[in-house]
Amino acid sequence: MMELVTNFWQLFLLSAPWLILGLFLAGVINVFIAKDFLQRHLGEEGVWTTVKAALIGAPMPLCSCGVIPAAIGLRRAGGSKSATTAFLVSTPETGVDSISVSYVLLGPFMAIIRPIAAVCSAIVAGVLVGRDTKSQSPTTHKPTTQGCCDSEPAVAASSCCNTEQEQASTQTSCCATQHQAPQSATCCDTKATVAKQSCCDTQDTPQESFLGKMWRAIKFSSNKLLSDTMVWLMIGLFFAAVVQTFVPESFLSQWGGGIIAMMVVILISIPMYICATASTPIAAGLLMAGVSPGAVLVFMLAGPATNIATLGVVGKELGKRAVIAYLGGVIGVAIIFGFLTDFLVASYGFAVEPMVQMQHEILPQWFTLLTGLVLLALMLRLVCLDVWQKVAGK
Repeated sequence: MMELVTNFWQLFLLSAPWLILGLFLAGVINVFIAKDFLQRHLGEEGVWTTVKAALIGAPMPLCSCGVIPAAIGLRRAGGSKSATTAFLVSTPETGVDSISVSYVLLGPFMAIIRPIAAVCSAIVAGVLVGRDTKSQSPTTHKPTTQGCCDSEPAVAASSCCNTEQEQASTQTSCCATQHQAPQSATCCDTKATVAKQSCCDTQDTPQESFLGKMWRAIKFSSNKLLSDTMVWLMIGLFFAAVVQTFVPESFLSQWGGGIIAMMVVILISIPMYICATASTPIAAGLLMAGVSPGAVLVFMLAGPATNIATLGVVGKELGKRAVIAYLGGVIGVAIIFGFLTDFLVASYGFAVEPMVQMQHEILPQWFTLLTGLVLLALMLRLVCLDVWQKVAGK
């Protein structure tokens, strides 16, 4: 029991810096990037949108924990389901840090095929989730009454500037701000507006400072976003600690290669909570223990992308049916590239072997401990606030 608690705490400390980084990036996305920008580039379901999201997420140094809040922030800022899924898959499966570690521990061949497989896996999973979304709602009808401030021009019959509807809206204007204009003036009154100014133009608001935006991003990340993700994060870390405590490494190495080895690796990796960089030394150990390069690649792809925490967030944010499409895309592409890797190694003699058979810490221990304590304090604060609200509500 004590070993389980120790492993849980070590996994929590290992994930804390990357989770805080993911929370911060999510807050920055939510505050600094305009929603119409994300909706324009990542808001539609489609292959090109999915490819862009996969390529954006691939080089980011975020692990399984850090990508969860970042992906939720992308989704809530206007990203489509397919784009969110592609970002959620490609980001933890690879990154600039994991590629360099793969080169050192597994050789140049694995350092090349790993990011290629990760991007392909993200694209396939995103397309499948997007197609599942379309199948649930094959036709989308636009609202019959458009707001005057919609990005697309309103139809003449439903425009707030239509003279036929001005008499019906004498008391309230559809473009009215918090300070209601006099009842005698509408948003389209030529006397109240400057020439060439549309009735949908927003009122002049004071420009928010950079520090103000940063503070708003931090508040969003440490409150709403952390509250939505920390439960599944703790569940994922617990299952990862259980696997690390009770499933020995020799259990995986005894299967060698082939489809059986790949399926066993996938079943073990689903409850694990591990990032791309941290999975690389384990993959090197499996390789030295006799596991085939293809099965090792499957582990490095499925491990970071199919943990319990990620699947829980996918089900909550994208729907339960999206979980099946998500798993199908990730696991299917991982197995295909696993067989391709074994074929290339056997046919062309590519070397897959550890160049340095030791694990090195990426972040200093004091920094990891500090971020872990900060993250724990933020979580305890949210729990206390939730308990206080429930007590006060009674």
